[in-house]
Amino acid sequence: MIAKNAQPIVFVVDDDESVRESLQYLLRSVGLECQAFASAAEFLGIYDRAQPGCLVLDVRMPGLSGPELQRLLNLRGAIIPVIFITGHGDISMAVDAMQQGASDFLQKPFRDQDLIDRIQRALEKDGRTRAALEEHASIRERIATLTPRERQVLKLMTQGKANRIMAHELGLSRRTVEIHRARVMAKSGAASLAQLVRMMTDVESQAPQTDGGSAY
Repeated sequence: MIAKNAQPIVFVVDDDESVRESLQYLLRSVGLECQAFASAAEFLGIYDRAQPGCLVLDVRMPGLSGPELQRLLNLRGAIIPVIFITGHGDISMAVDAMQQGASDFLQKPFRDQDLIDRIQRALEKDGRTRAALEEHASIRERIATLTPRERQVLKLMTQGKANRIMAHELGLSRRTVEIHRARVMAKSGAASLAQLVRMMTDVESQAPQTDGGSAY
């Protein structure tokens, strides 16, 4: 199991041993943890999508190509940013990979600093994405503690309904609605109605819609 605050790892997948060794030396020289693999299959065998980091990936390799590995990672729900390194003849493949969600690509030969800069941006992006996903998960956990009646009140609150309107629609007294409303705010952790609406909008945008229902 990956620790919550695990150190990001730069994964390098390239069938050229000299490239792997030089990239490992470069990245470790600037304080980045690096693991290198000779094939896409070797990398897939160990990768845990909970591990933060980024992937530096060659386009053309025996067996699974770089773009094929990227597609498999997408199917597994992996959010790791991918930086393709490519020869001149592979630029069109790299552009296609960018359209499939790759973070960046570099054409060989490239300057060491260019690669380091792209890796730093990818690691920052990965950190932001994971923080957002963690916050969404935390919100869903808090919303899951609401009672059925509190969920009804929550839905009407995010629609901007006044307490008297909610009371009428739910067949409750205004005082009872006020109590439910206070509990919704306390359990959700929202400091204001505006924040509550924003939280629910963000969660709804991430929730899979399997039956046409909402996250609450």
